[in-house]
Amino acid sequence: MRIALVSEHASPLALLGSDDAGGQNVHVAELARALGRRGVEVVVHTRRDDPSQLRRVEFAPNVVVDHVPAGPAEPIAKDELLPHMAAFADDLAATWSADPPDVVHSHFWMSGLATLAASRRVAVPMLHTFHALGIEKRRQQGGQDTSPGERIAIEAAIARQADALVATTAVESCALQRMGASPTRVAVVPCGVDLSRFHPDGPAHRRRPGWARIVAASRLVPRKGVGELITALARVPRTELVIAGGPPAGLVDDADEGIRLSQLARRAGVADRVTFLGAVCREEMPALLRSADVVACCPWYEPFGLVAVEAMACGVPVLATAVGGLAETVVHGTTGAHVRPRDPDSIASGLSSLLADDAARRRMGEAAAARARTYGWDDVAERTLEVAHDVLAPRTARREVG
Repeated sequence: MRIALVSEHASPLALLGSDDAGGQNVHVAELARALGRRGVEVVVHTRRDDPSQLRRVEFAPNVVVDHVPAGPAEPIAKDELLPHMAAFADDLAATWSADPPDVVHSHFWMSGLATLAASRRVAVPMLHTFHALGIEKRRQQGGQDTSPGERIAIEAAIARQADALVATTAVESCALQRMGASPTRVAVVPCGVDLSRFHPDGPAHRRRPGWARIVAASRLVPRKGVGELITALARVPRTELVIAGGPPAGLVDDADEGIRLSQLARRAGVADRVTFLGAVCREEMPALLRSADVVACCPWYEPFGLVAVEAMACGVPVLATAVGGLAETVVHGTTGAHVRPRDPDSIASGLSSLLADDAARRRMGEAAAARARTYGWDDVAERTLEVAHDVLAPRTARREVG
């Protein structure tokens, strides 16, 4: 089988933790690798954002990354990419007309918009994964939502018109059906974790002797809840907080959110207990997660929460706000604890409870590792292929009848 993955802003080659690089980049990269291991020929189409990028780059066995010219070859914030999606769609249609894949799997709403336009021109079936929904982002962020105003209407059109939708949680599946998607076209396939990399056995980063350690890993944007976590730290003594994500180490203070968080730490009196690592490469993440007593994931909203599953795979309990996918992946009292979003007091209480009982925390870590083993990328790829085959089956039957 030949599958095209479309991920307009989230390249599998991007450095994680930088401006718009996060869980979607990991998802696309690992899904592509897992499909390639199964003998599927994969092309990942992403927007060219650097003039030095070659059009096509070998990424993994059976996987190629295609840098699509759409707009200037420079970084552009994802919320400003919509005007370039017509050019993106034109290039996809031309590429697929000359060399059509069997099926296309688009990721994020703008990729879905471009893919919907291109796939209809060349009669290629389309799967789509949203990764986040505009209606939920608008509900959570209100006037701070920087998404284009057309987003919600475009997402509803994709939900109605895609041949199949791949939701990452049951909560998202219900939301898609409320948007007009037929239940028969929605499959739930979770995000995955690289179990060969994220596991309990292995090196761990050095830490401050005699102190507890909390690790958080996310992009530095307000909705990720890092500010509430820093505020909560003031109520959790002899504990350090290590934050991975954002600009390179040493440059965090040059970023707007980095400035806000640094100032917040100083006002809360915990600046000497907070370390900003900046963006951390994938190879270093398992050792960082293993060094934690607790990994904290405290966003206001999170469609899935990949870091939580990676931490669980490393045998570390997770403190998570009970929102979105985190309410499903983290089992309260078994693999970690749930707390209220945007509530530093709730976060502080949850952290204190977890850190106070070493034996319970070890049991949670063991249960977390066991649960994470159900999220392997090979299983995710197999389930995604099942959706692709389901979409292709009617077309194959029509060709055979014809």
